[in-house]
Amino acid sequence: MLQKLRRFSFLGWVEKAGNKLPHPATLFALMALLAILFSWVAALLDWKAIHPATNEVIHPFNLLSKDGIHRILEDMVTNFTSFAPLGIVLVAMLGIGIAESSGLIGALIRLLVMKSPKRIITFVLVLAGVLSNTASDIGYVLLIPLAGAIFHSFGRHPIAGMAAAFAGVSGGFSANLLLGTIDPLLAGLSTEAAHIIDADYQVLPTANYYFMVISTIMIAGIGTWVTERMVVPRLGAYKGEVEAEAIQRLAPNERRGLKFALLFMAVFTGLILIGIIPENGLLRPEDGNLLHSPVLHAIIAFLFLGAGGMGVAYGFGCGAYKNDADVMNGMGDSLKGLAGYMVLVFFAAQFVAYFKWSNLGVILAVQGADVLAASQIGPIPLMILFILLAASINMLMGSASAKWAILAPVFIPMFMLLGYSPELSQAIYRIGDSVTNIVSPMMSFFALIIAYFQKYDRGAGIGTIIATMLPYSIAFFIGWTILLIIWFSLGIPLGPGAGLFYEMGN
Repeated sequence: MLQKLRRFSFLGWVEKAGNKLPHPATLFALMALLAILFSWVAALLDWKAIHPATNEVIHPFNLLSKDGIHRILEDMVTNFTSFAPLGIVLVAMLGIGIAESSGLIGALIRLLVMKSPKRIITFVLVLAGVLSNTASDIGYVLLIPLAGAIFHSFGRHPIAGMAAAFAGVSGGFSANLLLGTIDPLLAGLSTEAAHIIDADYQVLPTANYYFMVISTIMIAGIGTWVTERMVVPRLGAYKGEVEAEAIQRLAPNERRGLKFALLFMAVFTGLILIGIIPENGLLRPEDGNLLHSPVLHAIIAFLFLGAGGMGVAYGFGCGAYKNDADVMNGMGDSLKGLAGYMVLVFFAAQFVAYFKWSNLGVILAVQGADVLAASQIGPIPLMILFILLAASINMLMGSASAKWAILAPVFIPMFMLLGYSPELSQAIYRIGDSVTNIVSPMMSFFALIIAYFQKYDRGAGIGTIIATMLPYSIAFFIGWTILLIIWFSLGIPLGPGAGLFYEMGN
């Protein structure tokens, strides 16, 4: 039975069907054209919705109108250059390029391989992916490719390692052991929505902290199980052209380079602490809230400085770098492998912009929420349907805050009137928003994941990613939903001072 399951004929069909689609860049170009066409049809039919927060009537914007065509032409370059993941990836890769060309990353991988027990490496990678959400997008640009290299060095399929890390980074997006930037962002939107019913109600950034801490361990465990029992058997042995780096003991000059790199990191970390610990520290925000500090909001800049600085220290320490030209050449080499990604991003950016301009995503989200809100069902079925709705909308809209800005004014008042807290509504939403990230082409880093997979499998495409990640998505949905039901049934608070129930007038 297990042998049959290992083949996953359905997933094989998904991968083959998906990979028969046009090149990902061509597919995004076709999707952009479809967005233009559907915007015209929607405008012709006057398909509209009422925004629940502002009561504004949202009409579709016809991209085939004169104004629409002008905007398409005038903003084509801006769509590309302002596409959020593009700058993040380029800047991060410049720093990582220094670390890679100096040999630092290779040395660290070898050290990790020699020191880490193989039996726990998968769990460590998934857990590290979940925890990386505290540091914004660092998991996408650093951990996922590193996970592939680690698995490859262990003699395992590198795509399985990247899948495990990707599952943690994206599928476990809402979970964490620490508060991240998403917590105060969602809490602010939840507070505004709660004011529709209770003008004095306050949702704190810690609203879901207890639930998310337990979710972190659960996601790491489920992600490990899916990787070892489903993904690894399905992928089999790696037979690609990319050779794994030989695992050898570190030479004396490499150990010296690591000492230089660690010394730099200690000084760099010390400077950051000096900047954030004192009340008047250089890196302290005006309101004193460390969640608003540049250390979190400018994490990519710190990644560039940290990885680049460690790479320079290692390179000169071990003798790999002789002069500044070596450093600059290393930065240049890191961008050469992104040529295909740049082409893909150009068309992906146009599609995302057209879909946003057309208002189709907002209209679909509002109407879907209205249908679910109108159903008179019990709390547990309602929670499950809410998760499914958020998960479905996540396939159309990538931004967690944008979706919650639409859904919160509908579901938070509705749950409050039924006697359930805004914190509960927010926790339910966060589950649905996370579980389909890893299979949603609208996820902003989806194009980058394709590029990572193609490093080890040139034939990899959208179908490969979806077929590989779908078991995680299903398992996370089932596991997280069961956890929520158990949590709700036991009446455990979701966070400090954040109960499950709400009483009118209190």
